[in-house]
Amino acid sequence: MSQSVDRALTLLGSLGDGPVTLEQAATSIGVHKSTALRLLRTLEEHGFAQRQPDLRYRLGGRVLSLAHRALEEIDVRQVAAPYLAALNARCGYTVQLAVLQDGEVLYLDEVAGSWAGPGAARASRIGRRAPAGGTAIGRVLLAGLPEDGTPDGELPAELAAVRLRGWAVESAEHREPVTCVAAPVAGSGGRTVAACALSAPASQVPPAELARMVPELLCTAEAISLAYGGSPTPRWCENRCGARPAGRASRTSARASAARRR
Repeated sequence: MSQSVDRALTLLGSLGDGPVTLEQAATSIGVHKSTALRLLRTLEEHGFAQRQPDLRYRLGGRVLSLAHRALEEIDVRQVAAPYLAALNARCGYTVQLAVLQDGEVLYLDEVAGSWAGPGAARASRIGRRAPAGGTAIGRVLLAGLPEDGTPDGELPAELAAVRLRGWAVESAEHREPVTCVAAPVAGSGGRTVAACALSAPASQVPPAELARMVPELLCTAEAISLAYGGSPTPRWCENRCGARPAGRASRTSARASAARRR
């Protein structure tokens, strides 16, 4: 390992125990204060360290942001697993869960559909990446970005329409002969943290047929959001997803019924 990288990572780890002075930082990695200062300034430039008014250094916001993002990506897969399985059992189509990472779609989980027949081989997308703009699940994730994270603070018209509708559809998904519908999974504050999708071969399942499953998909996305601790806007759920906790289901159904009455 590069000595500089090793020292920087060791120093970063020491900041995790609390703020340190320059002298303490130098002692923790066994270097002169001038060397420690160069490392700290580099970490500070990248947001991994921050200098306090008392001249001590603490962890920077970038570390917290990356840690929160990593936890979300792991936790959302665990939370979503029973809901994805329940949706697959109800509809028979392939169910997927993905997040947006470095501007691309990263598939976290998948439950294969029964349309291919028993024993049929199909490559899983788990761990694979795809261009965000070329997939329905990617457009849902892009539409969920905060407006200040988009060019000129505004969403392109297509993504704005996806955000307003609450789901996206795609035929010939990422140059593959499949049809797909996708919906967002909301985290705290209603922020999109992931998306789930239904997909099937375009040659066997017309887009209109898959689109009929949108209420089921939205129900599942809403259930995952609530289980994850998010605050989605319930519109479709009528207890279709059997894995939903009973307490959450009753509140959601009540809000959905009230919305329909209005």
